Amino acid sequence: MAAGPTDSARSIAPERQGLVLLALLLVASVANLNLSVSFVALPDIGKAFDASQTGLDLIAVGYSLGLATSVLYLGAVGDRYGRKLLLELGVLLSIPACLVAAWAPSEGVLFVARVVGGLSAGMAFPTTLALITALWSGPARTRSIALWSALGGAIMALGPLVSGALLQHFWWGSVFLVTLPLAVVALLLAVVLVPAHVNESNDPVDNLGGILSMVMIGALIISINFVAVPNRATLALGLAFVALGAGAGFVLRQRRASNPLYDLHVAARRVFWVAACAGVIVFGSLMAAVFIGQQFLQNVLGYSPLDSGAAILPGVVLMVLVAPRSAKLVEERGARFTLLLGYCFILGGFLTMLVSWTERSSYWPVGLAYAFLGAGVGLAGTPASRSLTNAVPVDRAGMASATADLQRDLGGAIMQSILGALLTAGYASAMAAAIAGVPNGDQVANSTQAQLQASFASASNIASQYPQYAVEITAAAESAFVDGANWAYAVGIVAVVLGGLLVFFMFPRLDAERRLVAEYQTEDGAGADGRSGARDATSR
Repeated sequence: MAAGPTDSARSIAPERQGLVLLALLLVASVANLNLSVSFVALPDIGKAFDASQTGLDLIAVGYSLGLATSVLYLGAVGDRYGRKLLLELGVLLSIPACLVAAWAPSEGVLFVARVVGGLSAGMAFPTTLALITALWSGPARTRSIALWSALGGAIMALGPLVSGALLQHFWWGSVFLVTLPLAVVALLLAVVLVPAHVNESNDPVDNLGGILSMVMIGALIISINFVAVPNRATLALGLAFVALGAGAGFVLRQRRASNPLYDLHVAARRVFWVAACAGVIVFGSLMAAVFIGQQFLQNVLGYSPLDSGAAILPGVVLMVLVAPRSAKLVEERGARFTLLLGYCFILGGFLTMLVSWTERSSYWPVGLAYAFLGAGVGLAGTPASRSLTNAVPVDRAGMASATADLQRDLGGAIMQSILGALLTAGYASAMAAAIAGVPNGDQVANSTQAQLQASFASASNIASQYPQYAVEITAAAESAFVDGANWAYAVGIVAVVLGGLLVFFMFPRLDAERRLVAEYQTEDGAGADGRSGARDATSR
């Protein structure tokens, strides 16, 4: 039954709610931890496979790619065939995916294993928020979502620290094994504690829409990664056209399907679509900053894997500390105010990176930037996710949870891809200028120039082959990496500013937000009883 208009005034929670929530949070933790465990290992992976910067970008984004392409489709499958079953299957599939990634013989196999791992998370992760939405209501739901959001972001940010500790003693593949014990415990708790068939739908799944959504998102993300790669413009453009065509087909399909995968009428609700866009930037900013930051700390500042992972701790601590306050701010001041406050802190993080992160940086600007980011995500994550669940009927909780997952995964994949492409282009451009500026630079073999411009890891391998020039090569690579990273930070700032403007002008203030949510619930209740609600009213 759809939630009534008075549900927001009271709290409803399941029996043994603490244990049920723990089980759901552990399942979500498997996905969140896997999102970032590869970041700190990228320099070692690059050296092991002599990988280009684009290859490293794809390995880093592979898990987000698999998750982002599948959450819409699999969220609907869970709504129809059982969220608990899909959750269990997803956790099971994550185990072989981690094992293959750990012992991958090439960067191609590693990329595929990461994508499959993301697909397994696409089965499990959407169900966690969908079940929270179905099992809790009112302030209890807001608190549960706040905990889900904060712990998810914090665990994702802790991934580099855990990976760094492992890399002190083991090979790079060990970072992909860290979630195995957690997956086993999460699976056992889910089987025993999580209720089955709560507020699920009997409607058929739009399989064609699901396939189109996967093609659209996958082609878009891969296209972005190849934009800056020399001689790959045709591939990038072709993938972009595929994404555009699949996107157009997806929209047409959703408008005509009797039971659409993604209800565009609901998605047009202002509380929903603005929060969805805002969340993409919030969570994407965190993942992109950690992705580039880990490489900067090890490649440029010479941090060990453990030290670079520990450098994120100020952000993790603030994320956890701020999230409970975020839930109170959402109830007292509204989602708009809380989102904007979070955006201010995220902007501060990117500005600190752009201005203060250089080849000679001390730790304090690094810790300060991550502290800003952690506080910003802790503040903005709760309203970004909670607004989605408030704007949909409870029997379509999978749509809200899938969109909330997309905020993290599509946001992370797109912003990692964009900022990674800018890092690749900026690094290559700066390194080419450095080569041209040295005496006899025109005598450097084309193959050597290509390797020097491919990535910091490739430049390091060249430096080891020519020890007499190692200092000069390393210094040029460090400077080029900083230049490329600055390109990325500048675009991150632009994205955050645009997101803030969108929230400021388009998201309703507290009173208007409450009124709209009550109207949505009334319409959904009427639609559930007789499907007689006025659909055209949902676009306001």
